[in-house]
Amino acid sequence: MAETTEAGPQKGFRGAEQGWPELHRIPHPPYRVPLLGDVLGVDRRRPVQDSMRHARRLGPVFRRRAFGNEFVFLWGHRLAADIADESRFAKHVGLGVANLRPVAGDGLFTAYNHEPNWQLAHDVLAPGFGREAMAGYHGMMLAVAARLTEHWDRELAAGRTVDVPGDMTRLTLETIARTGFGHDFGSFERDRPHPFVTAMVGTLTHAQRLNSVPVPLAPLLLRRAARRNAADIAHLNRTVDALVAARRDSGRGDGDLLDRMLETAHPDTGERLSDENVRKQVITFLVAGHETTSGALSFALYYLARHPEVAARARAEVDRVWGGAERPGYEQVAKLRYVRRVLDESLRLWPTAPAFAREARQDTVLAGEHPMRRGAWALVLTPMLHRDPQVWGEDAERFDPDRFDAAAVRARPPHTFKPFGTGARACIGRQFALHEATLVLGLLLRRYELRADPDYRLRVVERLTLMPEGLRLRLERRAAPAPVTAPPPGDGSGRADAAAVPASGSAAGCPVHRAGD
Repeated sequence: MAETTEAGPQKGFRGAEQGWPELHRIPHPPYRVPLLGDVLGVDRRRPVQDSMRHARRLGPVFRRRAFGNEFVFLWGHRLAADIADESRFAKHVGLGVANLRPVAGDGLFTAYNHEPNWQLAHDVLAPGFGREAMAGYHGMMLAVAARLTEHWDRELAAGRTVDVPGDMTRLTLETIARTGFGHDFGSFERDRPHPFVTAMVGTLTHAQRLNSVPVPLAPLLLRRAARRNAADIAHLNRTVDALVAARRDSGRGDGDLLDRMLETAHPDTGERLSDENVRKQVITFLVAGHETTSGALSFALYYLARHPEVAARARAEVDRVWGGAERPGYEQVAKLRYVRRVLDESLRLWPTAPAFAREARQDTVLAGEHPMRRGAWALVLTPMLHRDPQVWGEDAERFDPDRFDAAAVRARPPHTFKPFGTGARACIGRQFALHEATLVLGLLLRRYELRADPDYRLRVVERLTLMPEGLRLRLERRAAPAPVTAPPPGDGSGRADAAAVPASGSAAGCPVHRAGD
């Protein structure tokens, strides 16, 4: 159901028929089946890629009908730019996101706009992603990355390839757990994924599956899956409750996200997060804070291995900027501009959060073409927005990090690169994710040559987020870079030269603005 940001929640529209008065003008797939809708040839396991296939054929706005409900998708840059207008549109919690509310409740990602805990949590936690806090996380990111490289060194010595998605998931889970909550899951000491990861993947997969069956039949068709999902949610809750209880008992925190949740009052109202909401926010950060970043790193490593000329250029930048510094300082990460372009280009082709929904705050006309009633919503298909040939050229499917050099970014229209969503409800942790991912890519490029299996073909698995499936790489160890004669700015411990780091929220320091918005 749609919710609005007006005076109170308004019952929205389950299907587009009620919200789009001129729905008949929007194309849909051929060969509709009565009652069932556009089900012929549907790929239930890969709904995003299935929608991308329809988008290429039907154009920048299209609709699909499933089980009696009509849904509108859009990806044309003019439509996406207009629906990003915060004065007329807001986040819509629907489809798979709403299916996560049993586990994440009114956490930052899944809260409805009218729920007060969203703004309270945002205001309390936003300073946790400012420059000073980010510099403090840097040393812990380096420590977790060292556990990754130790693991990869062992795999290399044993003559084995490395499991890229699995190891990036271990890395990013440990990073957000340590920096945000002072917890160690011991992921690199396990032969199998941590049970928290197994439960998390289960809840994401179940949320995806709920979209593929009629709502009235879900309790019957997914009875066993629902029981497994309930067990997964219970495990996530128990894990987080134990983590929070340990912090309350010890009272030992260093101002991390959990400390902020437990101890910080809103600066204006004095209100604090409830214990229930703290649980939901911790789960939100542990799930969203590592799942999307692990996918972004995995896709970037895939493209680096498939494009050795790009990897060589990125590696040369790392060697030049970091030199022989064993522990690069916080401010040195931002100087890896080409490495960042590699990451941005990977996020362009495969944004790991592949869609976001927007709803009308009031009756309006989208891009001067499509009337929408208050509460009507549409799903922005981000991988196709990032492939719009009017913006990215006829070669938009080609991997080219130079699309993100400064001149190219300035030349593009706004709102054409949206891997972190848009507006007030965009990802609060985007600075954290981009710093972590750029740092890790730099460390891996400096240490290894990445060799792809020539027979591997990219397969993208979907569990609300996107991830390359079955990606393994062969490693070759590089010689250590020559030592530098003078220490770089910052000591690598997380303390940085403040003058070298743009203030959080500035155009230079905001990854969304740097990406062309």
